[in-house]
Amino acid sequence: MYEKFGELKPGYTTITDMESKHPDMLQDIGIYSLAAGETQVLFDGSKESAILLLEGEIKLEWNGNSQEMKRDSVFEEDPWCLHIPKEVEVKITSLSTSEVLVQKTDNENLFEAKLYTPEDCESTVAGEGVWSGTAERVIRTIFDYNNAPYSNLVIGEVISYPGRWSSYPPHHHDQPEVYYYRFDKPQGFGCAMVGPEAYRVEHNSYIKIPGELDHPQATAPGYAMYFCWMIRHLENNPWTDRIMEEEHKWMLEPGAKIWPEK
Repeated sequence: MYEKFGELKPGYTTITDMESKHPDMLQDIGIYSLAAGETQVLFDGSKESAILLLEGEIKLEWNGNSQEMKRDSVFEEDPWCLHIPKEVEVKITSLSTSEVLVQKTDNENLFEAKLYTPEDCESTVAGEGVWSGTAERVIRTIFDYNNAPYSNLVIGEVISYPGRWSSYPPHHHDQPEVYYYRFDKPQGFGCAMVGPEAYRVEHNSYIKIPGELDHPQATAPGYAMYFCWMIRHLENNPWTDRIMEEEHKWMLEPGAKIWPEK
């Protein structure tokens, strides 16, 4: 369910692989750690890809297009993400030391490649004004079934404030999901629950979430937690919403009373 990398090594670090590592997640996910001046060419004949800049400065070239992009902090800046169908070549040129996450899955659909800029990102503050602010966090949705129904993927980000909860109230869905974590300080940590199990999550770690298991998260005081959330739609069963656990739905009622009632 859980693995920690520590520092990313140069080259490609595998998180999941449809053939060999956590194939039940139905996704190829990994991170390229690139030195300044390094290039990487991506091409897949059967899988769509989402290419997300985590940190650094890169140039992407695809289908005659070219775009330079920079991101100093996942905590402070909205994402750049290129979404491409199968059979599209992308050249990544690293203009500084950079880290790029790639999410892939099989998809026979052909669609227009789309670059999601920071201005395109749908960003909301969840948990605001309820539960004494204990689950307030920022949810960024890059693309999902609403704006990319031709895709088999969903990708987004969450910024969880120090001492707060996210993925809350507890919820589940049928589709498999992966969370990849970063912290604003290298010693930062939090807690991830997947069904009845709990894990200490740290910088450059991830959890895999099988369908039907709830997965609330908590962030330790003093540290901000980032995670990239990645879902794979199931055939004839796309992810469209979170299914709240019945025993916790009372928290969604207007004016829900939480101890101490003052």
